Amino acid sequence: MPLHYITPTLHANANLSHFHFPPILLLTMLNSPLLSLSEHAFSHTPHHFPTRAASRSPTLRPKFQSLAFGNRGGREFPSGSCSNARRRKVVVRSKSMLGVEEEELVERGVKGRGEEFDAIVIGSGIGGLVAGTQLAVKGARVLVLEKYVIPGGSSGFYQRNGYTFDVGSSVMFGFSDKGNLNLITQALAAVGCQMQVIPDPTTVHFHLPNNISVRVHKKYDRFIEELTSYFPHEKEGILKFYGECWKIFNALNSLELKSLEEPLYLFGQFFQKPLECLTLAYYLPQNAGAIARKYIQDPNLLSFIDAECFIVSTVNALQTPMINASMVLCDRHFGGINYPLGGIGGIAKSLAKGLVDQGSEIFYKANVTGIIIEQGKAVGVRLSDGREFFAKTIISNATRWDTFGKLLKGVPLPKEEENFQKVYVKAPSFLSIHMGVKAEVLPPDTDCHHFVLESNWTKLEEPYGSIFLSIPTVLDSSLAPEGRHILHIFTTSSMEDWEGLSREEYEAKKQLVADEITSRLENKLFPGLRSSIDFMEVGTPKTHRRYLARVEGTYGPMPRRIPKGLLGMPFNTTGIGGLYCVGDSCFPGQGVIAVAFSGVMCAHRVAADIGLEKKSPVLDAMLLRLLGWLRTMA
Repeated sequence: MPLHYITPTLHANANLSHFHFPPILLLTMLNSPLLSLSEHAFSHTPHHFPTRAASRSPTLRPKFQSLAFGNRGGREFPSGSCSNARRRKVVVRSKSMLGVEEEELVERGVKGRGEEFDAIVIGSGIGGLVAGTQLAVKGARVLVLEKYVIPGGSSGFYQRNGYTFDVGSSVMFGFSDKGNLNLITQALAAVGCQMQVIPDPTTVHFHLPNNISVRVHKKYDRFIEELTSYFPHEKEGILKFYGECWKIFNALNSLELKSLEEPLYLFGQFFQKPLECLTLAYYLPQNAGAIARKYIQDPNLLSFIDAECFIVSTVNALQTPMINASMVLCDRHFGGINYPLGGIGGIAKSLAKGLVDQGSEIFYKANVTGIIIEQGKAVGVRLSDGREFFAKTIISNATRWDTFGKLLKGVPLPKEEENFQKVYVKAPSFLSIHMGVKAEVLPPDTDCHHFVLESNWTKLEEPYGSIFLSIPTVLDSSLAPEGRHILHIFTTSSMEDWEGLSREEYEAKKQLVADEITSRLENKLFPGLRSSIDFMEVGTPKTHRRYLARVEGTYGPMPRRIPKGLLGMPFNTTGIGGLYCVGDSCFPGQGVIAVAFSGVMCAHRVAADIGLEKKSPVLDAMLLRLLGWLRTMA
């Protein structure tokens, strides 16, 4: 498998200090009466891995201090390179991760104003890190507070028995070297970082009822040919549906990317590219399932479209906004799926390193338990150990339910949040299985990603009904010991299934569900799988709630009923002055591209509010009122 060293290519008038997001809502308006930075060693020169096999060579692989939990694992973790930007002496360490003598952190924020930051970011998920790094590049002084001992949240990693496991999905969008939607590449480049990636020739291999077996090839024509071989009578409908996806994607990919809550940008973009903006405005309130039904009649093909959207949003096509679906269903062919060498965790690690290089800070084991409000404005945060930190702005990378339900206790719920909770509910969580297996159990041509729904389309959205499987070692063999592969298995599961159990009952249920999932994969894909298992660890919604600090372990928001596209999804500003939200419970929703999108939008809006970007207070007030009104239409 060839390795690509991603060097971003930006449009001519782009500036690495910020990104720009498409003016989707402007057009609706016009048409209506919207590291551990534990001093881990980083290389500052490019690393070259000429062959896939070379990634195993200890003489060729660059060495990074292990980010294993509590020094478990002890393997090197290659993650690319970062150039030094505005570096200053900052010591940010995590005692649970370092076995060396540590310098003391400067005591600040302990009961009193002390030093004030421009922005405090609660949580170091991808959305929070992108927002923080973008602000730091613009000149802001940022403090990121992370409850855990490493950055990344759902895009983190952990190590066991010589394996390096991705915490969340191993399907990585936004990592290409072209277009405007390569948001991970651009986010890293903004802080002088690069990562080596391995292109995946197949996004996912579907194994579906009625013996439908479809590979989503990176080459679009090959995918269409394979899909139409199962539905030759629907070829015209297939081309028209995916053609509309491309129309949206091309419009989105052609625009500069900035905050949709900043009117100067919105008006400027509309006058530069009115046709693209009108295209996005037209599709903003529409869903993928409704458009698919305009062109397709075969119920099995419509169910396939449901499965495509379920991977994107954990709901069926009728509940998936068309813009969200189009971003993913087309970018997999345009930019492709590219896996970062060393694992997904290297993305957050590199962003955190870049943040510190820009003169900002990140603290670990910093559990924020409250947001401090003074005179109706968010001015600081309080940690579980009693320390308080203050800033001009507070950015919460927690879910909106956690932000307004836990961090703002005693504060009346703003009307905007009431409306959000009327339209959206918490999506189910997942049961995840991280498994190490003997390499010989996998056929030599095994794809990296698989979606399995064996016999009944109606089980697509049911708990434990469908299975998503990633085998990242197909692309990067360095993640596992010699002669081993990693299987990372997801299936939906709700918190209710795991409550009220004794410890013995809880462990027994984990084993029972894992055995059932293993048997299904053994029967469908890998005969002999059970006897080949070398390591297995099962995570439940309780696990995700504990380690990811997400209420009920939820994957994110999902609509209570068929939504009006993205109209109901809130942006970054909130009903409390100085408080912003970022991540998957903000526009445009779930997924790595979406949360990076959210992070860039948030950074631009915050930068304008603290004087680092141009703004018009009068237009701001008008636009924010208008966006609030539009959300009520959802």
